[in-house]
Amino acid sequence: MYDYLIVGAGLYGAMFAYEAKKRGKKCIVIDKRSHIGGNIYCENIEGINVHKYGAHIFHTSDKKIWDYITSFADFNNYINSPVAIYKDELYNLPFNMNTFSKLWGVKTPAEARKIIADQIADLGITEPKNLEEQALSLVGKDVYEKLIKGYTEKQWGRDCKDLPAFIIKRLPLRFIFDNNYFNDRYQGIPIGGYTKIIEKMLEGIEVLTDTDYFDWIKDNAQNVKRTLFTGPIDQFYDYRLGVLEYRSVRFETEVLDMENYQGNAVVNYTEREVPYTRIIEHKHFEYGKQPKTVISREYPSEWKKGDEPYYTINDDRNNNLYAEYRKLADKEENVIFGGRLGNYKYYDMDKVIAAVFDEVAKEFGE
Repeated sequence: MYDYLIVGAGLYGAMFAYEAKKRGKKCIVIDKRSHIGGNIYCENIEGINVHKYGAHIFHTSDKKIWDYITSFADFNNYINSPVAIYKDELYNLPFNMNTFSKLWGVKTPAEARKIIADQIADLGITEPKNLEEQALSLVGKDVYEKLIKGYTEKQWGRDCKDLPAFIIKRLPLRFIFDNNYFNDRYQGIPIGGYTKIIEKMLEGIEVLTDTDYFDWIKDNAQNVKRTLFTGPIDQFYDYRLGVLEYRSVRFETEVLDMENYQGNAVVNYTEREVPYTRIIEHKHFEYGKQPKTVISREYPSEWKKGDEPYYTINDDRNNNLYAEYRKLADKEENVIFGGRLGNYKYYDMDKVIAAVFDEVAKEFGE
């Protein structure tokens, strides 16, 4: 008899299992994939920890969360400083004085502010009707056309004029020479990759990979007191109210017989004509000196039922549908829904940990 069946061996499920075991509970963790770690799984290729499902950079301003995650692994001092390529031009991200200097040859924040303000004023957009107008009204024509338009259209598979304005609530403009993408106090990559963190969390806990929940539960329902389900909430209910939508991503990963391909971990390609959104060179996350390198190109794709779901599409239609599924979930006496798919919500890793802290406190009355 298990106190908890945990469906999904990603960060949410593994951390919940770890916390439940600490409290004397007997757990079993199952995952349909052939490995643990969910989307933060790292595969070692040529001595390089490859982020199999896209780049994951840990960042937080919460010391409690930082202390917690670093108790499972030592972290390096990696700072996320992506660059963007538009045609043959290279720009620093996020949008900062290095970006503006390259765009317009300016040297001071006042010069950059004036150019952006003048461009916004010339456009005369008072009530943005779509994403394009929203972005233009925030950053002006040059930044939008070179660094936002093509990338966003690839990411969503739609023209910016056909996307709702609410997708972009703000676009941070930094009038300082600082390429650090995040503002958080703590940032880094676990030395040795993320999989080791999940392995530590799951030490001493029974784990079954290549195991589908819906097949497993048919024969084992009587052996489980409570379930934490981190899969898609609509799939749990056999899509009876409709299908929640996602964007998916396809990765093309290759080993190159060279030490250094692009000189940075993350390079975005902002032209729509380039089919991928970015190239990740994994060794740079851990300052690797291996003789070879591994790169991954990311191709956003339309999602259909059965594909790997990555990004929730939190428009009115999907949010309303999720709210209906949530009503069903709230009536469950012995099932908890958690994580990105269970809560139909995009989570950074630090927010996953915060959510598990909250769930554990609620579950164990702490």
